[in-house]
Amino acid sequence: MTYIAYNHPMIKLNPKLKFIRYEDWSREVMKRPGVKAAYDALELEFSIIRRRIEKDMSQKQLAKKIGSDQSVISRLEAGNYNPSIKFLKRVAKALDAKLKVTLL
Repeated sequence: MTYIAYNHPMIKLNPKLKFIRYEDWSREVMKRPGVKAAYDALELEFSIIRRRIEKDMSQKQLAKKIGSDQSVISRLEAGNYNPSIKFLKRVAKALDAKLKVTLL
């Protein structure tokens, strides 16, 4: 279970704030118009981030493993990079994953 909260002396929390689980928040946000479509458009980026985090790797570690720079991984995960299939294969291999490309 993941909760979003701040614990910093300079931040005063509003006593009327209600804390909710991330999963509940995410479920509600996905119901908003356009949010699901935007999320789906970034499916590749999110899947790479999830897999990298599951492998307990930093962007820098992943970049080193594929012979690239951390900034390239950052741009890839942000959706600001148009990678080649060859590059994505290297990323998949470094993350012990398989790359699947589908044309519909």
